[in-house]
Amino acid sequence: MSQNLFGQYFVWHFFDVPKELGKAWKNYLRSYFNFFSTGSLLKTLFNPWHGMVWSYGRGFSFTRYAQTIISNGFSRIVGAMIRIFLIIFGLVAEVFIFFIGAIVFLGWLFLPIILAYGFIIGVKLLF
Repeated sequence: MSQNLFGQYFVWHFFDVPKELGKAWKNYLRSYFNFFSTGSLLKTLFNPWHGMVWSYGRGFSFTRYAQTIISNGFSRIVGAMIRIFLIIFGLVAEVFIFFIGAIVFLGWLFLPIILAYGFIIGVKLLF
């Protein structure tokens, strides 16, 4: 308590709260990355959609093998397309959260200037 009130406010506003805002910002980014499972979707990009695979069956039949290969390939292509869409959507959400966090962070840092300017404009409008 050796600091004056202005010094305590300065430390709180410019050191303590920005550190907590940074932690919250990082938590939001990590949360949305996990929410969209971006890492998991990248690892399983070419897996069949919902594990839908067809068996080749017993014996050899060229038409059955060709149908199975085409069906399994189509299932993998559908899975990859849906996963790519989800990855893109997740990355767009991450960019959005990043910019919103930057606006909040910078807004907090410039809040004293904004408040002082608003007070001066308000007083000028009164007179």
